[in-house]
Amino acid sequence: MTLPFVTSPANADFISGAMLLVDKPKGWTSFDVVNKIRGALRHKYNIKKLKVGHSGTLDPMATGLLLICTGSWTKELHHLTGLDKKYKAQVTLGIETDSYDAEGKIMESREVPPLTEEELINHLQSFIGDIEQFPPAFSAIKKDGKPLYELARAGKEVKTEARKVKVFSIELLKYTAPVLEIMVHCGSGFYVRSLAHDLGQKIGCGAHLSGLIRTSVGPYELKDSFSMEEIKNAII
Repeated sequence: MTLPFVTSPANADFISGAMLLVDKPKGWTSFDVVNKIRGALRHKYNIKKLKVGHSGTLDPMATGLLLICTGSWTKELHHLTGLDKKYKAQVTLGIETDSYDAEGKIMESREVPPLTEEELINHLQSFIGDIEQFPPAFSAIKKDGKPLYELARAGKEVKTEARKVKVFSIELLKYTAPVLEIMVHCGSGFYVRSLAHDLGQKIGCGAHLSGLIRTSVGPYELKDSFSMEEIKNAII
């Protein structure tokens, strides 16, 4: 499989096809990024239709690398979706939320037991390898044609099904109770939110994902990405 090469927004041929590495801002959905870029390109070239898509959804709370393809290169998105990914994550112990992250409703608060770094490392290592993971109810996975998050927000009971996922490594970067920082290298379809939730269950105090940065997708690195401001200025 030949992967698309990265394009600088300053000299990209957006109409024929281009791929941009975007540093997604916090609070934006992945579709927000697509919409902004598509709108700017349509305005610049005075065209009504232009294919723009992204590979690998990032939650609004998360920041970091988002791959955006335009024109004929949108046909390559299915190849990009299956690439492994790396994340720098912050997990807060003692508080469990319905969405498994900081944007959800607090479901339960519990006291965090004393934990050494060695104990945390042992807990984290139990999630490495080929494992089964239950995705969050608040996710973009579709059931009966509707994203699960729509059903969850409507107050309907959502039961997710376990999926086989792969975790290559989890590194404990720092622990200052009740917050730990980790680096996760995982395969496609893995939810870091579920990892945070499951870690809290394993320790017995609950937990949620309180911060997330995607640092790489396959060979593509966040350090080579462009901000939305830089892309907007280059298109104009």
